[in-house]
Amino acid sequence: MSRNILLEEKQYLGLNHYSMLRGLVLALFCFVAYYFTEDRERNAELLFFGGVALLVLSLLSMFIKHLHTRVYDSAIELDGLWTTRKVKIDIASVVSVEKVPYSNYILNTPVYNLHRNGTISFYTSGKTAIKLTDRDGLQYIIGTHKQEEFFRVVNELLSKAK
Repeated sequence: MSRNILLEEKQYLGLNHYSMLRGLVLALFCFVAYYFTEDRERNAELLFFGGVALLVLSLLSMFIKHLHTRVYDSAIELDGLWTTRKVKIDIASVVSVEKVPYSNYILNTPVYNLHRNGTISFYTSGKTAIKLTDRDGLQYIIGTHKQEEFFRVVNELLSKAK
């Protein structure tokens, strides 16, 4: 297998709208509760520092890599967090590729290797995705910020394989 990388994309966990909104809402709740606390000596500091800690954790999560996608000459490799296995999709087994929107929802949770109804999903953030179908009818939906480039590279590899 040639190790020539044709496309590489890294997606980070904290850049997902769902993760950002969740952290901000929880921190806002802590700050509002801090404001309305009557007994400031006991509880107020805990609420204030809890809100600050949530904001710091939300900022730090922007540097946690959730999905690392690499397209080689003969395979697509998807690598997740440190506890997940690498997933390799052989280009020779792919029969079609198409551009699709990932979801109609505004907030989508990040997923890695989620099997549901014959579809395997990989998603961190964004609205666009690539849908690959293999010979067995299994579909892979890979969320990407580089949809046009990803589609072009995989389409060229498919045309070379035929």
